[in-house]
Amino acid sequence: MTEPATIVTEHLLDDLSRLCALPGRAEYNDELTVVATRIATMMGQHGLRTHLIPTSGSPVVLGWCPGRSPYTLLLYHHYDVAPTGPWRAWHHDPFQLAERDQVLYGRGVADGKGPLLAHVSALSAILDAEGELPCGVVVLVEGEGLQGSSSLASALSQFPDDLRVDACLATGGERDAIGMPLCYTGVKGWLNMQLTAVGANQTLPPGFATSVSNPLWRVIWALSHIKNENEEILVDGFYDSIESPDRTIGKAIRKIHLDEKGRLGSWGTGEFLFAMQGTALTSAEATLPTCNVSRLVVEPTNDFAAIPMVATARVDFQLVPGQKPQVVVDLVHKHLKNKGITDITIEWLGKYPTASTPFDHVFVKQVCDIGQHLYGMSLKWLPLGPFAQPLCFFQETFDAPIAVIGCARPDSAIYGPNEHIPLNDLVRHGQLLMELLYSCAKNEV
Repeated sequence: MTEPATIVTEHLLDDLSRLCALPGRAEYNDELTVVATRIATMMGQHGLRTHLIPTSGSPVVLGWCPGRSPYTLLLYHHYDVAPTGPWRAWHHDPFQLAERDQVLYGRGVADGKGPLLAHVSALSAILDAEGELPCGVVVLVEGEGLQGSSSLASALSQFPDDLRVDACLATGGERDAIGMPLCYTGVKGWLNMQLTAVGANQTLPPGFATSVSNPLWRVIWALSHIKNENEEILVDGFYDSIESPDRTIGKAIRKIHLDEKGRLGSWGTGEFLFAMQGTALTSAEATLPTCNVSRLVVEPTNDFAAIPMVATARVDFQLVPGQKPQVVVDLVHKHLKNKGITDITIEWLGKYPTASTPFDHVFVKQVCDIGQHLYGMSLKWLPLGPFAQPLCFFQETFDAPIAVIGCARPDSAIYGPNEHIPLNDLVRHGQLLMELLYSCAKNEV
């Protein structure tokens, strides 16, 4: 297929430079509101109608444009970014776009802002060349993608009544060993909780550890009943409802070759858990749920030995098909109670279930087949990847099929310092969308 439009990289870089200059760090609502407003303005300048949907958290940006075909594709993105960490670890200001040897550096270039603007640039290129899109597009950009998307459901309830959606495309995951984007036909669910233990009403000297309960120890003991040193999740019933992958999924997994050497080298780790490699590694990431501790905090924070007043731990689960968030919530409560842990407060910070589309669905096939034009071969698919996204809300609201395309590379450091991505990866990400729009318009699914 001859491309009717070309992405203007200068415009893409200019937009990305402006957007990267606005931090938009997760949990900083003032920053996120500024970013959302800028995104709405940018999409409007590129020919989309836009609307900011207010929520109890950060705004949701909605952009849409009809096309020649009534078929409408929803593009899901997020604009919140991970914290920068110590600035001294960056080679430059993380909120100033930098380019070296056709590689872009800055917070959000590989996850969030970069893929979003690659898609917006693709839409702009078609509109500039043809005056209209081949099919309708809805762009939804939320500011809580890294925090559990707790406001997304309420935002969808405010959708204009005349907006229809036939399919949903998101960006997430990564590429294989030769740099080909992977296509995921589903996403894991999400469950985030905070465990809190309260001690004395003041910080105490450590010598009282023989006579006063330490809230940090109580949190640690609670965590030890949730997951053990063998990486087993100990919550009674946690694994019972998981759907076993069928032979077709097993065959698809065996076709995938992850960039294991690139991962280990860029992450500074000697090996994966249990020395996994090959099919075992891919299968673990594509079929197993997770239980992760991301934060352990005491109040007040001291640099000297003491018994703290309060201790908290942040724990998240990524769920797989068959697991329901509320069921897991109930299982955790029951499990800790049965272990005699009744002095820990559990706060649930967000949850949503898995979402998936059959691998043989025509939309999934269309997405995979686009790779033939851009890369000389069809994209390979996986049922899930090592990430969670709230695509369940689009399936529930619109009964639409979903697919997720990888963009970042294993060394892109989307949560670490010096986040980066080759410029050509973003351009091709946009080109893939362009080809998909023509395909959807030609072969309405």
